[in-house]
Amino acid sequence: MSPADIVNAITSRLPGVVPKPSWGETALFFNPGGRLPNGVYFCTVKDHDGDNDKASRLSRPGVFRIAIGLATPTYVRLFGPQPKRPVKGGIVNLPFDFAQTGRLMPHPIYAWMGWAQILSPSKAVFEEVFPLIEEAHAVAAKKFQHKAVQ
Repeated sequence: MSPADIVNAITSRLPGVVPKPSWGETALFFNPGGRLPNGVYFCTVKDHDGDNDKASRLSRPGVFRIAIGLATPTYVRLFGPQPKRPVKGGIVNLPFDFAQTGRLMPHPIYAWMGWAQILSPSKAVFEEVFPLIEEAHAVAAKKFQHKAVQ
């Protein structure tokens, strides 16, 4: 699957999703009807390293990252307690090879916020993690409802 395939799969299967290119990645927001300036983001797709984000080595040919904002109980169930926030320009202190493809793991920078990543999943592996994207979408929808009524 390509980054475009991932974005298309998510936007076609989940309601109210608006993709927005920013900072060299595609952020996926829950924002039905464009009721909020951006909505609530729950997933990103990125295909290159950033200045402070090289741990996943996205500069390799064909490597891209899906980042998913997990609900706290789901993150803890999958990976244990969320780590401390890394120093600026650093990565979280966890025993993972953040450059490994096809494996769900904590995000090297944003794990402290409950984010996970998977690099270059096959279609089968994408389908295995899709329920986590659905859950992140549902959490974003709840946050959206709260923000939309304020």
